[in-house]
Amino acid sequence: MAKKEIYNHALNPDAATMGQFQSCYSEDFVVKAALMPDAHSGYVAPIGSVLVTEGKVVPSWVGYDIGCGMTAVKLKGKSLRKEISDKEAEIYGAVRDAVPMGLGEISGVGELSDEGKKAFDGLVADFEAGPHDRGVLQFLKSGKAERHLGSLGHGNHFVELATATGSDLWFVVHSGSRGVGWKAAELYMQKSSGEKKDYEKTAPLDVDSEEGKEYVHLLAFALGFALENRLEIIRKAVGALGSVLGREVRWEMWVNKNHNHAIKERGLWVHRKGATPAKRGERGVIPANMRDGSFLVEGKGAKEFLSSSSHGAGRVMSRTKARKEISMKEFSESMSGVVGCVAEETLDEAPQAYKPIDEVMKAQKKSVRSLGVLTPVMNWKGTKRRD
Repeated sequence: MAKKEIYNHALNPDAATMGQFQSCYSEDFVVKAALMPDAHSGYVAPIGSVLVTEGKVVPSWVGYDIGCGMTAVKLKGKSLRKEISDKEAEIYGAVRDAVPMGLGEISGVGELSDEGKKAFDGLVADFEAGPHDRGVLQFLKSGKAERHLGSLGHGNHFVELATATGSDLWFVVHSGSRGVGWKAAELYMQKSSGEKKDYEKTAPLDVDSEEGKEYVHLLAFALGFALENRLEIIRKAVGALGSVLGREVRWEMWVNKNHNHAIKERGLWVHRKGATPAKRGERGVIPANMRDGSFLVEGKGAKEFLSSSSHGAGRVMSRTKARKEISMKEFSESMSGVVGCVAEETLDEAPQAYKPIDEVMKAQKKSVRSLGVLTPVMNWKGTKRRD
């Protein structure tokens, strides 16, 4: 048997992270594995891991938020930065009203754009044409599934209005496939493990088995759904900005990609759980935190990183620890200059809860090169409404 390729680029990983990583790469169907600089423990597989398998897919290694990823679009118009300067509060409220944010928040009936509806119907048609679970198809046709499009979620998901060099403005979105991906993950973790309750475990599916084919096909749907979800959020956010400014705001796509997936590359199945694809010349966005914005990057296709990079700065504190050790005063002071969700509900998302992004970027300079930094002007997170 050929020796496995195992790489560890994690910054000061704890025992839990390394234990999860070793448990995963020790499986006989794993041929390569790597930890990214932002790696930290999750459930089953660490966040910030890349696990390459032969003939097997593992639903728990992809996780619940199938297709979680980043989108960055550049807004057109050199005067935009000046235009928004005296309307920030109004713009913040308009975007907050336009994009459903928070746990369980989804779009209303009939709110989906024509572009979003067309894309969703196409995804469902493709899904129905391949191997699938009837219950999943029924849910997708129920009318509720499509309402998850254009919704943000909670936790580390965000919408951000940011500025680059000069007066350029950008919208950046971090979100995934929402409730659709959750249902898919739960169902196939149960099917792969044979358990209805204790199903969060390493339980592979043979890609040539009936259930394996179903999962791979559903993955394709969920990954496409996640891409379209972020696009719909962009449409809503740009539309809200335009409504405040009293004119249409045009934009151009820079990148839209997933960092939670299992995809086939060169005959092998690459599981990226919170890891950004970084093939040579491939664009990516690596967010830091609510205060420090995001890096625009280009991949170098580094072998020792398995053509991947971090998907963010990575947590240095658990959510529980952050709530205990970071004060609201510290949080508020650290967010000076950024219009954002500074509240008890987002305390665990304070900048102090994350690793220093400069150290993370330095640790992966062989994997990606920085093309620029997007500095936050406004940052939206999912919280309870305060009308």
